[in-house]
Amino acid sequence: MKADKVAELYRRLRDLEPSPKTELKYINAYTLLVAVVLSAQATDVGVNKATGPLFARVETPEKMLKLGEAGLKGYIKTIGLFNAKAKNVMALSKILVEQHGSQVPATREALEALPGVGRKTANVVLNVAFGQHTIAVDTHIFRVGNRTGLAPGKNPIEVEEKLEKATPAEFKQHAHHWLILHGRYVCKARTPECWRCVVADLCAYKPKTPAPQSAEAEKAKAKKKLAKKRG
Repeated sequence: MKADKVAELYRRLRDLEPSPKTELKYINAYTLLVAVVLSAQATDVGVNKATGPLFARVETPEKMLKLGEAGLKGYIKTIGLFNAKAKNVMALSKILVEQHGSQVPATREALEALPGVGRKTANVVLNVAFGQHTIAVDTHIFRVGNRTGLAPGKNPIEVEEKLEKATPAEFKQHAHHWLILHGRYVCKARTPECWRCVVADLCAYKPKTPAPQSAEAEKAKAKKKLAKKRG
């Protein structure tokens, strides 16, 4: 996608949502980190349902350690892979207390050294908690980057690097959220809702998905034509 189209794409997404935010509920940088770790292979809705009661009681690594792994599991047992995630949350909490003065570090290297924290999680925390211009490539952003032609790549790292290069500076702060929300609610995996997409004319995806009404009309037309032939 050419630079002028990239800028226009972001302008339109910005017009829809000038100040996008993560849909994960959190209180501070620590609870954000925990929420993002828990969200791996899980929905934000499911994570929020579990962390609401948890964060009402626990909002620091010290309190998490006091709660204990068994106690944590009681709150997050509805989340997929909760056993492994509980171990990671307890381990990273211990490291934060012992090595970082109970504070969430603001560098990718330090974040990725924590149990259960990969590049995507680190990028989310750096962007949301510390305002850094990082772009966390999840399945939604990977799909949007490839499908639209904005940042085609064979893996998340390739897509991330191309997004970093292609995204104008004025849009980098919120690029992650604009793209993830677009992928989650419009540019869906199975059937992208092209008929209501504000950037459809800029997108390389073909053929565009017609509106449900149009699809039904075409189906009815085809049935009528077939009936006429048969009889």
